Amino acid sequence: MPLHQGPAASPAGRERRLALNPFFGEAANPVGGMTEAPPHHRMPDGPLPPMSAYQLVHDELMLDGNSRLNLATFVTTWMEPQAGVLMSECRDKNMIDKDEYPRTAELERRCVAMLADLWHAPDPGAAVGCSTTGSSEACMLAGMALKRRWTKRNADRYPGSARPNLVMGVNVQVCWEKFCNFWEVEPRLVPMEGDRFHLDAESAAALCDENTIGVVAVLGSTFDGSYEPVAEICAALDALQERTGLDIPVHVDGASGAMIAPFLDEDLVWDFRLPRVSSINTSGHKYGLVYPGVGWALWRSAAELPEELVFRVNYLGGDMPTFALNFSRPGAQVVAQYYTFLRLGREGYRAVQQTSRDIARGLAERIEAMGDFRLLTLGNQLPVFAFTTASDVTNFNVFDVSRRLREHGWLVPAYTFPENREDLSVLRVVCRNGFSADLAGLLIEDLSRLLPELRRQSGPFTHDKDAATSFHH
Repeated sequence: MPLHQGPAASPAGRERRLALNPFFGEAANPVGGMTEAPPHHRMPDGPLPPMSAYQLVHDELMLDGNSRLNLATFVTTWMEPQAGVLMSECRDKNMIDKDEYPRTAELERRCVAMLADLWHAPDPGAAVGCSTTGSSEACMLAGMALKRRWTKRNADRYPGSARPNLVMGVNVQVCWEKFCNFWEVEPRLVPMEGDRFHLDAESAAALCDENTIGVVAVLGSTFDGSYEPVAEICAALDALQERTGLDIPVHVDGASGAMIAPFLDEDLVWDFRLPRVSSINTSGHKYGLVYPGVGWALWRSAAELPEELVFRVNYLGGDMPTFALNFSRPGAQVVAQYYTFLRLGREGYRAVQQTSRDIARGLAERIEAMGDFRLLTLGNQLPVFAFTTASDVTNFNVFDVSRRLREHGWLVPAYTFPENREDLSVLRVVCRNGFSADLAGLLIEDLSRLLPELRRQSGPFTHDKDAATSFHH
């Protein structure tokens, strides 16, 4: 079926005329304005007054969910008005035009340097990196660098009999599956086992061989908010190298955790302090606290990023490296990222992230205290927790809970875990800046009002796994 295919036909005639409010006419003249609504699936024959076009689009978008009540997404849904003003001032600047917009390019460079310092690069001034449209693009870039380095080391065997592979947990974000598909890499996925819902060191090392381009360790799984043990994975790969000579690099997918751990888990060693970590990505538009879409990809040094993948553009009479899949994109998000770094500093980020974690932990405890649910995670790593129904609950399931909460405006995803734990269905709550303790209290109130009705059900209403709501973002 073609993607984005619209309905075959639209309402016509009198019904389409009545779709319009008479006040939508130019100058708000109820008798002298538009008489027919524009078509939905072809361009109208002529132009509309700007206010008319705005009102038509605005009214339809009212049916979207409220982003502040969306507890499925990791993406930032609130920023300060000053950040919005800056973004408006920069939305017409093309990030790729570094010679025309040198200050925007300089702010990008400063952000890379700040992240390199935050993630303990051996020489932050020598670390290389770039902004992207999000972590998905950043992961693609990191994967490309891993594959190209492996290809150069194995030029005598590739593209002959050798097929490169990438080791990761089955819980990785879908962008890694896309990378393996697009760049012809075999995904070697470690399944979940029992109460282990992400990659472990022993399983990662066991899947590595001479064709492994790298191991992906996720600092903050989207399934349950837990950190994967990056240091343990690196130690297992160190031992593997001692036994076999295989030198397997690690990429840390820190889409969320790379902007949480540096502030709240300072003793956790997961970043460039580990020599085996060659690259890290994060989403500036998640816990980087910027509206979508901006991400960041950084490499330990220029040695980890093959030179042939880097394109050079003239910048202030000098040389500016660029390494991205996308070309034209607005500079607004990069400017907003620099604003947020400047505005908050380390202590500000620490305060914001600690508040989100405290709200997540408090909310998880209150949900567990209801007695109908069992927590899988506590919200004490990412400000995210997953929970399922208690073992003695038979009248309803997580899909019923998600569906009923949606009636009150709350978007709480329900989904089934992947391979080896497909028996487990959960709900997940993402606490972000802007999701306050007051909003958490309102969620508890609505859930408390729904539970008596759910308990009176004769059984779960939703049995179809296709009812699972999206969470891969």
